[in-house]
Amino acid sequence: MKSNNKVLAIVQARYKSARLPGKVCKSIVKNKTLLELLIRRLSLSKKIDQIVVATTNDPLDKQIIKICNKIKIKTYLGSQDNVLKRYLGAAKKFKAKFIVRITSDCPLIDPQLVDKVINLFFQKNLDYCSNRHLGTYPDGLDVEVFNLKSLIFSNKKAKTKFDIEHVTPYMIKNNTFKKNYLYSKKNYSNLRWTVDEAVDLKVIKKIFEHFSPNIFFSWKDVLKLVKSKKIIITENKYLVRNEGSGLNSGQKLWRRAKSLIPGGNMFLSKRPEMYLPNQWPSYFTKSKGCTVKDLEGKSYYDLTMGVGTNILGYSHPEINRSIKKTIDNGTMSTLNCPEEVDLAQKLINIHPWADQAKFARTGGEANAVSIRIARTYAKNSKVAICGYHGWHDWYLAANLEKPNNLSEHLLPNLSTTGVPKNLKGTIFSFEYNNFEQLKRLVNKNNVGIIKMEVSRNYRPKNNFLKKVRELATQKKIVLIFDECTSGFRESFGGLHKNYNVNPDIAIFGKSLGNGHPITAIIGRKNIMDSSQSSFISSTYWSERLGYVAALKTLEIMEKTKSWEYIKKIGLMIKKNWIRLSKKHNLKIQVQGLDALANFNIISKNSLEYKTYIIQEMLKNGFITSNSIYVCINHNKKILKKYFLVLDKCFKNIKNCEKEKNIKSLLDGPTCFATFKRLN
Repeated sequence: MKSNNKVLAIVQARYKSARLPGKVCKSIVKNKTLLELLIRRLSLSKKIDQIVVATTNDPLDKQIIKICNKIKIKTYLGSQDNVLKRYLGAAKKFKAKFIVRITSDCPLIDPQLVDKVINLFFQKNLDYCSNRHLGTYPDGLDVEVFNLKSLIFSNKKAKTKFDIEHVTPYMIKNNTFKKNYLYSKKNYSNLRWTVDEAVDLKVIKKIFEHFSPNIFFSWKDVLKLVKSKKIIITENKYLVRNEGSGLNSGQKLWRRAKSLIPGGNMFLSKRPEMYLPNQWPSYFTKSKGCTVKDLEGKSYYDLTMGVGTNILGYSHPEINRSIKKTIDNGTMSTLNCPEEVDLAQKLINIHPWADQAKFARTGGEANAVSIRIARTYAKNSKVAICGYHGWHDWYLAANLEKPNNLSEHLLPNLSTTGVPKNLKGTIFSFEYNNFEQLKRLVNKNNVGIIKMEVSRNYRPKNNFLKKVRELATQKKIVLIFDECTSGFRESFGGLHKNYNVNPDIAIFGKSLGNGHPITAIIGRKNIMDSSQSSFISSTYWSERLGYVAALKTLEIMEKTKSWEYIKKIGLMIKKNWIRLSKKHNLKIQVQGLDALANFNIISKNSLEYKTYIIQEMLKNGFITSNSIYVCINHNKKILKKYFLVLDKCFKNIKNCEKEKNIKSLLDGPTCFATFKRLN
């Protein structure tokens, strides 16, 4: 080629990758990295005048520059996010007239195939040419060729984040460019030879190890290998071709999380599959008031509020100031923090029936601690339960008797795998408001402890709570109220205060620290004192920030009477759900606390309808499901917008009940309704 017709191959490479960080620097065979193998193979092209690597000034990308220096390949450092601009900068710096775009996750790039695309480009006098169209070649052999004029025009006109990040979409969809494509005679789109995830890397390693020490085998050699079945390289066949281009940063990170963390995260209720599989933003960068910002920088109104942790909204300024001051003064030492005593006193003042308090960090811990204390006092291991009380062995043991004993207590399908079988016969579940069932259960099984939520979906009927208290007193049973969820939502303290029924032990969590980890177990002195004869201890239960956050949270709640506001807003939400259901003639069930309400559409397609609502809410800037945890930042203006979107959803759902198929409105899979293993 003449110098004024220079063909420049630009390999885009970054260390950072949402799904597999550092993939281009991974060693594949004989200490050769993925990037080095790609460039060495690409260098056999007869049509390319020069190869450069376009990376960024991110400190991590110095590792890429180091590899390039080793193999004497020049680099260009450009924008981290605007890859289109980075390409233009590289093209101008190295005086290219024609550009070959290669992505660094394609180590099996074939120089002969590259030359075929370049030849077609020049033969047809094109602006753009590739072998990507319709995906007839294996994924991982993608080649794109375009001229500098087209690159300059695209950089000027392209506006969307997708177009800028992926360089060529504007050229592909714009009819002003002269385009043509190279196709394979047979369709090999089912073969995946690119590297996006850890499983892809395993496949590539297998291929190079098979041909080693030869690194210059052709794509047809790999094809023969696949057909011969001498080695099996199908571990990644379940991955969707070019799926990454349609995933946002949060979705890509979630894919990586599932390979590194069992189940992907620490909290079932924050798994994307519980909301909108393959579409959920998954991660946040900032939260303030009732808004959150995702990894893409998009803001949403959050109506789920950390799944109930932040009644006072995210990043409350007064709480933040207290936390920051405490951090400066130290959060941990060999000595105890005085705030621990202050918080115990505050909770006992709010609940005069209680005499002592213990603290933990999570609701599951608090539930387990309360059971240990009660069993120690009662000298009886048998517990009657009603409600959801966490993940520990003692609770899941209810399903050892019958696998679905806990199905009506929040989450169905909770497995007893890993739960000791000798716990069978220690936990018995009963239905809320079914006092006769509880009484029979207590008499039959010599129960020593009753543990229950004061209210979740339903209000007590026929003096249910008072009857439970009387039964516990009569039978000398320890009564525990689990108020991890209900506490501080309808009163300043436990919900049990509203019903004038006092337990022997109560536990609080979720909103107690307004997003900071702190839970409390309070109770009568004779029962709580028994804990001293049982070993209950943990290092980080003494950490200071949770106590500081809780004290400031309680101070603000008491001053603003936050429970009155969120209850009022919650009642308004319930009324509007019912109003819209009547408007569209939909059968719905509205239940839950006023400040923590939920609804279900009564239909065989209820789960699909729930998914559709989540989907449409997300498109319109709302993080929500079919339940709302009200916070003090939720106001009529925000909720007016919410109900406008819900109105349209209900209208379309009604059409689906009559004639239309709801699945035609869904952009992806249906959300999970139960606990499921994630692979």
